[in-house]
Amino acid sequence: MTYETFTVDIDSDGIALVTIDVPGVSMNVWNEALIADFKAFVPELNSNDAIKGAVIASGKKSGFLAGADLNMLGGSKATSMAEAFESAWELNGMLRLMETGGHPAKALLKGTAHAKPVACALTGLALGGGLELALACHYRVCADNPKIQLGLPEVQVGLLPGGGGTQRLPRLSGLQAAGMMIMTGAPANPQAAKAQGFIDEVVPADEVITKAKEWVKANPKAAAPWDKRGYKFPGGAGSMDPRAVPLYMGSSAIALKQSKGNYEAVKAILSCLYEGSMLPMDTALRVESKYFTKLLSGPQSKNMIRTLFINKQAAEKGAARPKDVPPTELKTVGVLGAGLMGSGITHVTAKGGMNVVVLDRSMEEAQKAIAYSQKIVDKGVKRGKMTQEKADAFMARITPTDNYDDLKNVDLIIEAVFERPDIKADVIKKTEAVIGKDVIFASNTSTLPITGLAKNSDRPDQFIGMHFFSPVEKMPLLEIIPGAESGDKALAVALDYNARIRKTPIVVKDVRGFYTNRVFPPYANEAMLMVAEGVKPALIENAAIAMGMPIGPLAVVDETTLQLGYDIMTSTKEEMGDAYVPSGTEGLMDIMVKQVDRRGRRFGGGFYEYADDGSKKLWLGLAEHFPLAEEQPDVEEVKQRLMFIQLIATAQCYHEGVVSDPQSADLGAIFGWGFAPWTGGPMSHIDTMGVDNFVRLADNLAQKYGERFKPPMSFREKADAGESFYKAA
Repeated sequence: MTYETFTVDIDSDGIALVTIDVPGVSMNVWNEALIADFKAFVPELNSNDAIKGAVIASGKKSGFLAGADLNMLGGSKATSMAEAFESAWELNGMLRLMETGGHPAKALLKGTAHAKPVACALTGLALGGGLELALACHYRVCADNPKIQLGLPEVQVGLLPGGGGTQRLPRLSGLQAAGMMIMTGAPANPQAAKAQGFIDEVVPADEVITKAKEWVKANPKAAAPWDKRGYKFPGGAGSMDPRAVPLYMGSSAIALKQSKGNYEAVKAILSCLYEGSMLPMDTALRVESKYFTKLLSGPQSKNMIRTLFINKQAAEKGAARPKDVPPTELKTVGVLGAGLMGSGITHVTAKGGMNVVVLDRSMEEAQKAIAYSQKIVDKGVKRGKMTQEKADAFMARITPTDNYDDLKNVDLIIEAVFERPDIKADVIKKTEAVIGKDVIFASNTSTLPITGLAKNSDRPDQFIGMHFFSPVEKMPLLEIIPGAESGDKALAVALDYNARIRKTPIVVKDVRGFYTNRVFPPYANEAMLMVAEGVKPALIENAAIAMGMPIGPLAVVDETTLQLGYDIMTSTKEEMGDAYVPSGTEGLMDIMVKQVDRRGRRFGGGFYEYADDGSKKLWLGLAEHFPLAEEQPDVEEVKQRLMFIQLIATAQCYHEGVVSDPQSADLGAIFGWGFAPWTGGPMSHIDTMGVDNFVRLADNLAQKYGERFKPPMSFREKADAGESFYKAA
């Protein structure tokens, strides 16, 4: 037989080498074609006397197999739960058929039947369904390369391993090690995997297939450990084993601490581990498929798959790029300003393989960008993540200068000087005097409108905004902001550059604060309003973390500094005059910044006190200036205020066209300020709760706390029409 997604070569010993090479993709994945081919191959393997056993390998240098195609999962067309279950069971049942050779488990246990030996030859990463294929083989040989990742990351998109991972891994590694690996999604390297018992041999890469074939030849009668009489779970399992009971209790507590009860997948994984450990394998696998079906059919995994994989991938591949503009080859980028942001931009640009000319007002200032990158690459060398040779080559790509003439041959300019219009105007004019006529000029600004800055340019059609986040080398989002006169080429080049630095880009409207800085400040303000009202600061912080935010809002304000917030508030007041609408935090900001000098972490402290060892605790002096109220709200009320203020601000941005589609709003929220990933983003969350329910709850909050919670009119109209935003999009 011939197959579309792999080749089968049978050697003189009757061992079939199955080399997976899914066409049209850079990485092997379980898609419909590969599943169909395996469904045809497994019965052939079991029944063809000419095949004595098999070795499964990859024909791609990128790795073995990266799991299921999430586009396929996200686009499931099942019309009933029964149909969804059968679809979920397809891979699970097929792998079990390969594992048993098609024989009943009872016959295997009695030793009256056996499967043909199947070994897996891993020379690259095996994740998700890729590792599950390996686990369903009778023997696993892996290349001795510490960079190879072996893991089950499904929890990160709201799912659990649906190809036997929750059952085979615990039976090889024990419940505790397997449970931690599955619930966190963290991968292991080959040596760690061997120590945990789910890799059998670690050998040099060029020996992997040979060793796998040797094992197959030496073991003509195969059965998985759990299909042999006398098998017992490593470390204990089942409801009555005294070694296992504390594990179930402890793992539940740890899982709740990490997930805050927000992730349905974590609860389902715990159920699979507990129930499956008490059942024979065939039944346990069907239990796994039941929970997998439940998750896949629910809104949480759909939202997470859509935002964190499908839409993220589309954005990173340049979905917003004008199609008729040819790609621009970016060899050298000029960066203006070697401060914190300019140095970070310099680093990610060099990391993207481009040369960088970084300019500042003096060579001493420009050298700060060199020191910034040197510190990062030195750390990489020290930790073994980078060779000294590569580190030296990296640093050689960066050229500091204080001379504008050195910018004459760059292919793109990114300006990152102080957030003052006069300073930016000066560098725009000086730079345009020397750069090529077709070079795009991008301004990194977090608040200043691009159209206003472009008035200082002789070529406003080639001027665009790029809003990076700090620290640039760690933050994944890039906001791209076309001005009123920005042309298609400016947008195309910005996205070409983004493809090199591998950020998640969103294109947003040119308004003050753009998108993320229109939504995050109301969230921070709501936390500060609660402090001023006398709500316990610890309650505010813990409610935010319980809601799924990475850290509390007061801690974030300390990082961004109250001084910055005060300066923005002051400049906005001056600019808007009588039109300025108070936020309610003005008194608190004045006390913290002017009266008690608690201006943020880098100024010595803000809402928190910071110790030399990096630890922090809430500043005890807060209660002196903002006395605690006698009656405190419950945590759900605080969570609702913190959640809805973000949802309302996002809704307002969508209403005003600051973001033109729900996917950009969701991507910007999760990757910009850490909005709770389990929701799929604010627009996904609004759709999931129902737009009508969102409007009703928002109105209730507005009645209780103020007009800032009132939803925009377009959301009321959507609620009245019974529509959702993603369906409309």
